[in-house]
Amino acid sequence: MFNHFVRLLLVALTIIMMMKLATSTVFAKEHPYEPTTESLSQHEVPDWFKDAKLGIFIHWGLYSVPAWAPLSGELNDVLAKYGWEYWFQNNPYAEWYYNSMKLEGSDTYNYHRATYGENSTYDEFIPTFNAAITKWNPSEWAKLFSKIGAKYVVLTTKHHDGFLLWPSKTIKNPERIAARDIVGELTQAVRNEGMYMGLYYSSGIDWSIQDTTVTNFDTLSQAIVQDPAYAEYANAHWRELIDRYHPSILWNDLGYPVIGNANDVIAYFYNKVPSGVVNDRFDLGGRLGLHYDFSTPEYTNFTQIQPKKWESTRGLGYSFAYNQNDNDENTISVDKLVDLFVDIVSKNGNLLLNIGSSADGSISQLQMERLQGLGQWLSVNGEAIFGSRPWIRAEDVTSEGIEVRYTTNKDNLYAILLDTPIGNTIAIQGLTLPKDAAIEMLGMEEELQWQQDNEHLVVTLPNLEAMEKSPAYTFKISSIPQE
Repeated sequence: MFNHFVRLLLVALTIIMMMKLATSTVFAKEHPYEPTTESLSQHEVPDWFKDAKLGIFIHWGLYSVPAWAPLSGELNDVLAKYGWEYWFQNNPYAEWYYNSMKLEGSDTYNYHRATYGENSTYDEFIPTFNAAITKWNPSEWAKLFSKIGAKYVVLTTKHHDGFLLWPSKTIKNPERIAARDIVGELTQAVRNEGMYMGLYYSSGIDWSIQDTTVTNFDTLSQAIVQDPAYAEYANAHWRELIDRYHPSILWNDLGYPVIGNANDVIAYFYNKVPSGVVNDRFDLGGRLGLHYDFSTPEYTNFTQIQPKKWESTRGLGYSFAYNQNDNDENTISVDKLVDLFVDIVSKNGNLLLNIGSSADGSISQLQMERLQGLGQWLSVNGEAIFGSRPWIRAEDVTSEGIEVRYTTNKDNLYAILLDTPIGNTIAIQGLTLPKDAAIEMLGMEEELQWQQDNEHLVVTLPNLEAMEKSPAYTFKISSIPQE
């Protein structure tokens, strides 16, 4: 009897242990990431993000009502020539309108007073914006972005002015919320077109909470809110955005309140969306050593292949938000946009290309022309871009000085010429192919003749006059050299 009791007890204990093990295993599967850099660093960048290459960034908010900034130049050019103080006094980012309108003597300060009156406030744009967005059709945006080849979209849910584009349950001022659930409506439209959705949120700066005027780099750092109540506010917003919209990308900006513990947000996100990715801006300047999946330099490209995934982000002009002053001269041309994109991809990057719409959601003709031009090029040359990976080197040059960029995809090497060749042949210096390699030019059906001239590849060109002029031309080479 005693032995029988012991056996029953052992069986019961075994069942309990198995249940606990099963429970802990389920929990581990559901919650594999802890809020530590060591744990988060185990997260790998998913293939979908490596394959995507092209994303669309959207800056849209109250600043889209005035839609105004001076055309001072691209970020890094201005900083190199004049420094941070000049940059903020002459800020070409229209999304910084609230800060710029407070800087006495600045062009934006003068414009605001002349246009809206000396006593006009930024919040007076709220009813205008909410009235304008009734005309917006998110499906039109999503179809456009998908048609040009974009694989993901990132929307500003809250920029530095603190205005929310979704009906949050965590609010400071009930008037500072969009009249439509812009985040939800665009998320659904984007997914309907088979693209991934990302959400931008300004965690570091919120002028509706802490109204610090930024005039230089020091005041930029001081503007980052460290108040415990704001840390709870930002934490609640991120969790709400994750729970409600299940984004594939967390695109943070300008750091995070230290007391807020960004690792908690990132771990919560990974455990909800394991295939998601996080940018590097939870850790402003990399001072805290926080984990990230990809870096996000603005208006930047590199000279070498980057070992870690990165994403170059920029506007078509000098601003992210729509700027009514934009013109053909300060807006990147289709040729330069294609060349820039190809260069970024060849060096392990994605391009997050910003579109700034007016308050009613319309996209300017200048921007449409650039988007459509990029899309047209990708319709012919997309296989050299989407799903590609860098080769052992990114760059070469032809004997006539045309820049060449390389990508690889499905056992093919792609050599992309960033200009139109002249003549019947072209020689790529330093490129040696296997003897059995075959070459074709994307957009043409015929196989091209080629020969090796020592270490130079000489290709006999097709009749390019039979093709529509292109910003770049792509050779598809059937085998990848292992040099």
